[in-house]
Amino acid sequence: MPARTATPDPGQRSDDPAPTVPPKRRQGPRPLAAHLTAAMAVLLNSQAGLPLLNGSSPIWRKELEPRCRQLRADLAGVDPEALKTAVERETRRRLDTFLSGLERYRRAPYQRDVLDPPPIWTEGNSRLLDYSRPGAKGPVLLFVPSLVNRGYILDLSARKSLVRWLAQVSDAQGGFRPLLLDWGSVGATERGFGLSDYVAGRLARAVDATRDLMGQAPALVGYCMGGTLAAAAAVLRPEALSALVLLAAPWDFHADDPAAALRTAAVLPLVEPALTWLGELPVDMIQFLFVGLDPLLALRKFSRYATLAPESQDAQDFVALEDWLNDGVPLAAAVARECLGGWYGRNDPAQGNWRMAGQVMAPGAIRLPTLAIIPARDRIVPPGAARALIDAIPGGDRLEPPLGHIGMVVSAGAPAQVWAPLAEWLRARLQAPRS
Repeated sequence: MPARTATPDPGQRSDDPAPTVPPKRRQGPRPLAAHLTAAMAVLLNSQAGLPLLNGSSPIWRKELEPRCRQLRADLAGVDPEALKTAVERETRRRLDTFLSGLERYRRAPYQRDVLDPPPIWTEGNSRLLDYSRPGAKGPVLLFVPSLVNRGYILDLSARKSLVRWLAQVSDAQGGFRPLLLDWGSVGATERGFGLSDYVAGRLARAVDATRDLMGQAPALVGYCMGGTLAAAAAVLRPEALSALVLLAAPWDFHADDPAAALRTAAVLPLVEPALTWLGELPVDMIQFLFVGLDPLLALRKFSRYATLAPESQDAQDFVALEDWLNDGVPLAAAVARECLGGWYGRNDPAQGNWRMAGQVMAPGAIRLPTLAIIPARDRIVPPGAARALIDAIPGGDRLEPPLGHIGMVVSAGAPAQVWAPLAEWLRARLQAPRS
């Protein structure tokens, strides 16, 4: 279960500590069965693999033969029974470490230590959250997160919040004024949405509300899938914006590994019954797709977490991020079909076939000042997928920090390698905000 915060007190500032609420035992990581199955399949099959060192298996991968040959040489003279015992002991140790980390996470007392600011605009289940400091008159930034994860990855905790950091950065105009569009979950209205409803509808109206309430055109800052949607909004409504920032925003879904993209698209027929009957793609089905990117990620990270001091900052940061990862939202059925079939399957954006409100989403038409930040170690949005978008935007700037997809906004290296360069670029490009 994700970490919970209390209902905000109207008199409490959004950056005040959140009230303490006794946490319940978490149910994640989601989907738990998939993580457990992947970890145990590797660990418990270690002994079964010992007889295959002779290369006699009919499914032996020939490319592994050099490594197998070296391993046989290293084990020459080792008693087979002693090796079997040692492998069994190490398997049990690793399994115990993994399960210990998993259980420690599920019982961790950590809770998110910041409150969301009160919304200044709402529509359906979506909210517009204003992180501006009192008296700030600087450039307005409208952050657009992905539709498949909660937007508070950009406001994860008191220590790791890109939007709060930008709000506190001082300049001649009194600091940036960051706003965050919290899409919210899929309700009765959103269940019938397609991507056009989100971009040409809800996002466009959030931009208009921002201009009306803040007195100037915002710079649109899109993260992950939110960056792809922000680029589409820039095609449709360039006059309403002052700049565009793309944080790990995918565009060419076949750029780095077309086969992997097609495997993702192949899931669509399997989930179609859920889309038809529920009107949405459930959270655990979405999470299962992410598990497929790196099936052993949970084994590695929870084993590491088991070695951390429970009260350490590293341990608390781990729990904060895991809580966010497990606090997912479903996708409306039409959106899931467009993303799986149109993006991953047909690669519509890169092929020039993605249409929104009857218009082709052609990034070459964007004339706004544009920055793309493309993390070089991104495994969720491979760098080639994001480069294709900025390559198509005339005069676009780019930055490629040596970070991962999530690390670009919350890792220890994010402030120096992403936050500060982003603020510097925004200052240079938004000296005279467009009204």
